[in-house]
Amino acid sequence: MKLSVVTTMYRSEATIAEFIRRASAAAGAITSDYEIVVVDDGSPDRSLDIATAIARDDPHVKVVELARNFGHHKALMTGLQHASGDYCFLIDSDLEEAPELIERFWATLHETGNDVVYGMQQHRAGNLLRRFTGYIAYRIFNWLIPYGIPSNHLTVRLMRRNYVDSLLLHRETQLIIGGLWVITGYRQQGMFVDKKDKGSTSYSIGRRWKAMLDSVTNFSEAPLIGIFYTGLFISFISALLGVFALGRWVMGGPTPAGWLSVMLSLWFLVGLAILFIGIIGIYLAKVFIETKNRPFTIVRAVHTSRSGLEDVQ
Repeated sequence: MKLSVVTTMYRSEATIAEFIRRASAAAGAITSDYEIVVVDDGSPDRSLDIATAIARDDPHVKVVELARNFGHHKALMTGLQHASGDYCFLIDSDLEEAPELIERFWATLHETGNDVVYGMQQHRAGNLLRRFTGYIAYRIFNWLIPYGIPSNHLTVRLMRRNYVDSLLLHRETQLIIGGLWVITGYRQQGMFVDKKDKGSTSYSIGRRWKAMLDSVTNFSEAPLIGIFYTGLFISFISALLGVFALGRWVMGGPTPAGWLSVMLSLWFLVGLAILFIGIIGIYLAKVFIETKNRPFTIVRAVHTSRSGLEDVQ
């Protein structure tokens, strides 16, 4: 297989048929030896019915049906697991990024000799709040981890098989694919592309906060190291204050006193202790989940034109 186009669908009944048609035309302009792998991430609408109907008539289309909704990143990795192409073109099916981009990516990948060409937004889409929270999340993430995540990078990317095989070596359950794209390494190049803004997003501020928290705790030990140094700093300040108070007492001077200062210090330190315990708890929870060695997705069925339904390996 020369080329695999990999996508996911969730509430995609309005776009999936057009996406497959346009992706098939774009891939067919490059090579006749291609496949389109569509992963149904437990979509509650008619997306699966539409995609499987297309797959029954089109030998280029394969639909991977997950047992339930596992999340966008895990569905993308599952799609790559079922792709067999020497080149894999990863793209969302909502048509915010045009499937025809594959021709530009294909030309750039072969002109530069890189292993990956990925899409980037020159200016982040969305309203002011959405752009601001995205900017802050990237800043915090890149400040806390030892390797930089490209700003405003997109799902859409063209990858060589050797890179995809290396990417699939990552087996963690708590999966943040944006970080995995970077830490896998290889020669990668960004390319500015146009991305349509549909005006709404399923990523609320709460989900963005959770995604940032998961990203930091998945790829950085900085919060744990920060706890150590904060405790060291507080101990040092406490020792200085103790020496100062002891010196005042030895010299016969009045010792510092005050209910308000004591209570404020007590509440501050107790709050800090609870915060640090919470941070440690997040890391322990991730270790607990990973040690179970559960699969990050479960495939219910694979639909193709050859038999309508392949056996799941």
